[in-house]
Amino acid sequence: MSSSRIHRVTLFKIPSKEDQQRLIYIYRDMPTKALKNGKPYIVSATVGPTYDDARNQGYTLAALSVFESEEDMKFYDNECSAHRDLKKVAKTLHQGAMMVYFSNAI
Repeated sequence: MSSSRIHRVTLFKIPSKEDQQRLIYIYRDMPTKALKNGKPYIVSATVGPTYDDARNQGYTLAALSVFESEEDMKFYDNECSAHRDLKKVAKTLHQGAMMVYFSNAI
C-alpha cells in the first residue's frame, strides 16, 4: 500500500442497532456506487460496530475509507452524489458530534 493513500476514519453515535445496520448497508456499497468521472474511485471502505468499551466515548459505529489521494477525498466530501446520499441518511440517525480523522501516515 502506498503511503500517499489517505486513510479516513469516521465515527458515528447511532444508538439503535437497527439504525446502525441501515448505515452499514449504505456504506458498504460506497466503493461501487461512488463514481468520479464515471468510475469507482474509493480504494476500500469498511464499516462496523465499535466494541462496547468506555474508551469508545459513545461512538457506536466506525467507518474506514481509503482514497488514492487527498484530491479524491475532497471530491468525496464536496461533489460525490453517493456520499451526499449517505450523509442525508446519517444526519437523521447520528446523535451528537461526529468524528472524522484522516491521514496518509497509517
